[in-house]
Amino acid sequence: MSDMVDTIMDSTSAELPEVIDKKWFRAGSLKEIPEDEGLRLTTVPPVSVFAADGEFFCVDDTCTHETYSLAEGWVENCVVECSLHLAKFSLRTGEVLSAPASAPVAVHPVSVIGDDIFVALPNSYLVKENE
Repeated sequence: MSDMVDTIMDSTSAELPEVIDKKWFRAGSLKEIPEDEGLRLTTVPPVSVFAADGEFFCVDDTCTHETYSLAEGWVENCVVECSLHLAKFSLRTGEVLSAPASAPVAVHPVSVIGDDIFVALPNSYLVKENE
């Protein structure tokens, strides 16, 4: 789990698109998230960033079937499978692809600038920022 999320610097913020009711945060570097794996960030609620099929995705980290981290699950073809009861979610849309989950997970915008990954999270999310 990543202990901190960095706020963006002014020079980088000009490169990120404006997202209504969301704020951009640096989630980490490209090398921190290997292909077909996830990195859980210290946010409330928790979110995770995943690398799959050469793209990056950010979703709420908690499986909607039971309280379990999706970052601990398996990733293949832009789908994350919860390792507790095998519910599957689309990393692109958050939709449930297999039971026992019945509610989708929230998805969040991701942008890559240089070697850094940024995620746009709702203003209501609490983020532990790098000091």
